[in-house]
Amino acid sequence: MNVFVAGATGAIGRPLVAELVRQGHAVTGMTRLKASAQNLKELGAEVALVDALDAAAVEEAVRKSGAEAVIDQLTSLPKSPADMAAARAIDWRLRIEGGGNLRRAALACGVHRYVQQSSGFFLAPGEGLADEAVGMAVDASPEVAFHARSYAELEARVLAPGPLEGVALRYGFFYGPGTWYSPEGACADQARRQEIPIVGQGKGVWSWVHIVDAAHATVAALTAPQGVYNLVDDDPSPVNVWLPAFARSVGAPPPPQISEEQARAAAGEDAIYYGTKLRGASNARAKKVLGFGPRRLEWLA
Repeated sequence: MNVFVAGATGAIGRPLVAELVRQGHAVTGMTRLKASAQNLKELGAEVALVDALDAAAVEEAVRKSGAEAVIDQLTSLPKSPADMAAARAIDWRLRIEGGGNLRRAALACGVHRYVQQSSGFFLAPGEGLADEAVGMAVDASPEVAFHARSYAELEARVLAPGPLEGVALRYGFFYGPGTWYSPEGACADQARRQEIPIVGQGKGVWSWVHIVDAAHATVAALTAPQGVYNLVDDDPSPVNVWLPAFARSVGAPPPPQISEEQARAAAGEDAIYYGTKLRGASNARAKKVLGFGPRRLEWLA
């Protein structure tokens, strides 16, 4: 299959391109960074050196690629989550406006399938693990609600009736090589500096996915039934479980524990939401339909 990957040099983009090529797909990887083009070529992909915000250039690149499927992994994330506030505007402009350009190009070029990155951790509150029928937490704390509404918009767009077969992949928090949550990543550094505390009782439940497992499942989604899939680990875990284990695994001291009042004063309501209110997701549909087999979170193994 001819596959066009936008965001091909991001954390998920690189292993995704490698897996697509390994499985015999013809891949065009889109990036705006000249420095990243050689890496894509070494992986066996053609390169489209294009800015996603340039609608005409995006359409030309998709048409030239002869794409049958488009995978939208557009992000502009900083090297550290500590810098997310400053990066938010361009990141979401890229996802919403750049992704809109990409989707319109796919429609104009007769692409059959469109796969969209979504979130498996900003899900509406409730009892137990959330399945794909659960919507986003649009009424959460300010930053969480912003992200949730944005993901809801992306999902509504990709699943809208029309000629494109739409798939939304709700990834858990990425971990593994090239992510924030690797021994060399920004969050490991933060843990070693004791900058990631357990807030309150630490009952917020986080869903995770290894970056390579995410890539494998994304390839499987090219031929799966349309709709939404949660790509998360088998055992979503609360902060009071995963964070101390993560700290040990990267050689960090035990994380500090602070009250909700202290978290509110230091970092606002979002810190409380992440630490105490996030809801884990169920991967039952992805396991059944995609043959998804995620590894156990490595620092809990």
